[in-house]
Amino acid sequence: MKSRIFTLALFFSLGSLLFIAGYRCSGTKKSTETGPSEIIKTNINGAGLSIQIDFLKGESHNHPLLAIWLEDEDGLYIETLYIAESIGKGVFQHGEKSDGIWQPGPVRRPAALPYWGHKRGIMADDGYYIPTPENPMPDAVSGPTPPGNFTMTSKSSVKPPSVFKLLLEINQPWDWNEYWTNTRFPDDANYMTSSQPAVVYEAVIDINSGQKEFVMVPVGHSHYSGLDGSLTSDLSSLTTALQIVKSIRISIE
Repeated sequence: MKSRIFTLALFFSLGSLLFIAGYRCSGTKKSTETGPSEIIKTNINGAGLSIQIDFLKGESHNHPLLAIWLEDEDGLYIETLYIAESIGKGVFQHGEKSDGIWQPGPVRRPAALPYWGHKRGIMADDGYYIPTPENPMPDAVSGPTPPGNFTMTSKSSVKPPSVFKLLLEINQPWDWNEYWTNTRFPDDANYMTSSQPAVVYEAVIDINSGQKEFVMVPVGHSHYSGLDGSLTSDLSSLTTALQIVKSIRISIE
């Protein structure tokens, strides 16, 4: 009888230990999937509105390029809050190969973030609407692409209109799918660096509404090779491009 009681006690003890271990492993896995958020600050000397952007990466996130900017209610560009350094400076870390080793160098990728580029409206000498090493974006709003989740705090340079738009464009090069294949536009070198077009997210913010938090939603994709500043609302041809982002939440002060 004592032997049976001891066996049952041992069984329940082992079961409890396995449950606790499983719970801890599950918690660790969840933490690994979400990951910590990198803290980024841009335009810290701005005299306008304080804006916080909480970005959670999706399952297809793999070092994408992105831009964040403000527009008025009618869609007119106001200013950039953040731009990936490689696009904002026109220099990529793997821009040129010297003696068999990749070195930083100038690279033109108009298909990367074309909606932002055309909204900004500054055409370079080569006809592309992206900055050059000779005329880069300021350091205050450019920086390395965050490798994962991030929380960005920024300030507008001036107080925006009472109703304005916050936009984010994101693009992950070479993410082909069955529609956007590497043979779809074989003679378009710019398309070949982009694959699925950049996705544009938007939040309409009304300062006087009393609302302090907003959610960004996808509103379309950019031109596949950056030829123009068009926005296509039909996203049915995109797959993994829509899984780069899990969620983007905006807070204002």
